Amino acid sequence: MRYIFALMMWLCPALVLAQDWEDQNAFGPASASSTLRVLSSTDTSLFAPVIEDFLESRSGVAVEYFVTGTAQIDEVFRAAPGDFDVVISSAMDLQLKLVNDGFSVQIDNLDQPDWAQWRNSLFAFTAEPATIVINRAAFAPESVPQTRQELIAAMRARPEVFRGKVGTYDVRESGLGYLFATQDARASETFWRLMEVMGGLDAQLYCCSGAMIDDLVAGELMVAYNVLGSYVAAREDVADMLEIVLPSDFPTIMMRTAFVSSRTEVAEEAAAFVRHLVEMQTGQRNLEAFPLPPLSATTDSTGQAVISLEPALMTYLDPLKRRTFIKEWSSAVIQ
Repeated sequence: MRYIFALMMWLCPALVLAQDWEDQNAFGPASASSTLRVLSSTDTSLFAPVIEDFLESRSGVAVEYFVTGTAQIDEVFRAAPGDFDVVISSAMDLQLKLVNDGFSVQIDNLDQPDWAQWRNSLFAFTAEPATIVINRAAFAPESVPQTRQELIAAMRARPEVFRGKVGTYDVRESGLGYLFATQDARASETFWRLMEVMGGLDAQLYCCSGAMIDDLVAGELMVAYNVLGSYVAAREDVADMLEIVLPSDFPTIMMRTAFVSSRTEVAEEAAAFVRHLVEMQTGQRNLEAFPLPPLSATTDSTGQAVISLEPALMTYLDPLKRRTFIKEWSSAVIQ
């Protein structure tokens, strides 16, 4: 039998006590002999079925699940790597740097394609495109933009509709938002034109997809750019109100990744959890309990994966490049 119980914060380390978590929950029996501490950027509502499926055959194991932003994950974990056993994030570049900096351990005999793993230490288990999410009230059905250029044209044509009602990530604060923005900028100059138009319309800036979706539902936003579509799809109450658009001009795709902390004291359980994530999306586990987009190789015209775990992802983590990019982004968006 499974139990979900309130997190006993007085049992947590001092760092965890001080952290302002977006969410925190514990899963499994209160009398568990072993507790796995997972630091993640994925909302509990989406990840709970995965955790519960993992615990089905592990009666003596519990999971403590902590949710915070992608940039905060990097900061919190670097400050106290011994406080967490598994780290999960959609900011692939920050994850890759943590692994390169020696914060992970290898897991052998995990069957992953080269583009979806790094040095047997960092493993992708979902692939998800960034999307444009619109409030249908702002568009006639035949006029929903399908490309970034069409979105630019729509906002320029009716600034009175969109002023103060367009949203995107604050790349100064969001690790995933920064990754999406830098990948967009590498792909096309259209990104910068879009940012300038959004900035001219008093763009609203956000930490995360969930907050943008909430404001779309409330009518505070008409358009949200670079949102994780899975967060919209998971909400049955918004199907008639919101529409997910996969821009047809070029894809920006992220993979959620996981690794085991080099400081874990429950190495066997931590490795088993990461293995469970990988096997779940390959169909070796209960796929019905996996609410996130499964890992798949989106390819270009040559048949090569359009995104992979490789050192090039860390290019914009260089301090000088990061400062330059954020300065240019701020000039465009914060007008």
